[in-house]
This record gives sequence, structure tokens and C-alpha cells, in this order.
Amino acid sequence: MRHQPVLLVIAHGSRDPRHAATVHALVRRVRSLRPGLRVETGFLDFNIPSAQGVLESLAAEGVRDVVALPLLLTRAFHAKADIPAVLRDAPRRLRIRQAEVLGPSPLLLSALERRLYEAGLTPADKSSTGVVLASAGSTDPEAIAVIADIAREWWHTGWCAVRPAFASASLPRTEDAVRELRELGCSTVAVAPYVLAPGFLPDRIARGATEADVLAEVLGPSPEVARVLLERYDAARTPMLAAVGA
Repeated sequence: MRHQPVLLVIAHGSRDPRHAATVHALVRRVRSLRPGLRVETGFLDFNIPSAQGVLESLAAEGVRDVVALPLLLTRAFHAKADIPAVLRDAPRRLRIRQAEVLGPSPLLLSALERRLYEAGLTPADKSSTGVVLASAGSTDPEAIAVIADIAREWWHTGWCAVRPAFASASLPRTEDAVRELRELGCSTVAVAPYVLAPGFLPDRIARGATEADVLAEVLGPSPEVARVLLERYDAARTPMLAAVGA
């Protein structure tokens, strides 16, 4: 059997218990898609186990290779600074490779559409529906540009219009994007949260969607998100396997 690095999913963490519950549900789906792959979960803050604690436990067990996967949709501060700092402090016996963040990915667009259809839309509604792509927000210009690019790409699949919005740090807010789509003439306005788990900022998105016709659920443990995790894991583990000749 080929050597398989352990997959360590690193989530941000939240005081909201729904966040950790959703992360664990997503990890369970990942395990169901890849039986035999060891998948662990660690958090940067608020929840246990901590990412640092999981790394120390793995080293104590004798594990050698780990793929650390940021449970993030964009390469903002946590992916560029917080997670690399945790990995630098990991036990030296571990060989760790940080995987890419989840977004952007066509699978995530499929997950967004799945959530909108679950909320009541149908494919026949696309041409008359304006969508707010509502993300958590960031002070990182790269992350903001990625959200804008995703909105443009998604619009080209047939929606009346797609506008990005942000719950914090950046503008416009969800409610402003909803009003813009109304003024544009879209007969239906839907809000699609581009977030992985419930919490403070997703709740702010929901409050900003009160004038919309449709509010989708967060991405959560959807099968498309689980598949993206495995894609990122496979891309990160390939050079590790080559290095050990597995």
C-alpha cells in the first residue's frame, strides 16, 4: 500500500458552536470519500484540539508526513501568516507541506448553485435572477480581487447579474448589493454566502439579505467542498510521495 501523508484540516475556529460542528461534518464527508485516508482536524483559535496540539500528537505517534490544508476560501492573512507560523513551530521530525486554500474552484461554484437550488431556485430562474456573492471580507487586496473574479466568472454561466459583497473589512455590504441588483432590474435577487460554516460574519450576511427573495445556506459539508479538499490534498502530497519514492 502506498504511503499516505496524514491530512490535517486547519480551521479558523469560532465561539459559535455551529462552526466546529460544520467543520467536523465536512471532515466526516471527506473520510467517507477516501476510506483509509487519515484525516485530522485542528483549529487556530477558540476550539480544540488546536492545530499545534494535533501536530505534536502526530509526531509523538511516529507520524512522519503531513499535508496541512487551510480550511479557507481565499489566500488571506490566515493562509499567508497564521498557518505558516503554526507549521514552523511544529515538531522537527514532521515533514509538512501546506496545501493550497480551497478557492477558487469550479466545484465551489457548483456548491453555491446547489445551495441556491436547495433554497428554492431552479435552473430556469438563472437568467432573471441576480445573485449576491457574499463573502466574509478581508483587508487583503488579493483576496478581494479573487472574490470579484469569481463573481464575474459565475455571471458568465447565465445569471442576470452577480455582485460581490463583504460582511467585514471591505465594501459593498450585502444589503447594498441586493439593492443594486433590484435597481438593475433583476426580477429575483438571491444571496449566496461564500462561507464554509455558520458564525458571526455569516449571520451578518443573513441580516443583510432581508430584502432579498432567496437566502442560501453556507457551503458547509457539501460533497463539492469535500472533493475540493481531496483535490488540494492530492496536489500537495504528490511531491511528498516523489521525495520518499513511494
